[in-house]
Amino acid sequence: MEDSELVREAIVAREGAYVPYSHFSVGAALLDADGRVWHGCNIENAAYSPGNCAERTAIFKAVSEGVRGFVAIAVVGGAEGRPISDWCAPCGVCRQVLREFCDPGSFRVVLARSPQDMRGYLLKELLPMGFGPEDLRRADDNGEADAQ
Repeated sequence: MEDSELVREAIVAREGAYVPYSHFSVGAALLDADGRVWHGCNIENAAYSPGNCAERTAIFKAVSEGVRGFVAIAVVGGAEGRPISDWCAPCGVCRQVLREFCDPGSFRVVLARSPQDMRGYLLKELLPMGFGPEDLRRADDNGEADAQ
């Protein structure tokens, strides 16, 4: 799938955003290894912390259906009801969740203002020295070696 198509899917996903407090709507389109696209939008809550970002909504939907291989995500966002005019990058929590399920050296993050105006990054560029599942395995391996 072309990045411009993935951005179009993120724009569609943004339409589902529930943002009565911030009025900042975000859409994400997550491409899995089988070519399927998973939509996500941000969903706010009056208590604030129970809300969820678009990127995590998309990845949680896919993971809850058993998907574990991902290729790219497109993210768009801006003031509710207005055209997208600026870049909208994933927050730190979303970057960490993506790191849990995606290879930081190959997973692409596409930020866009339109299907023609995009910037692409590798996850490792947006989350340098990220902490992943392999770090826990190394810690566990080191602990076992130290105990012997």
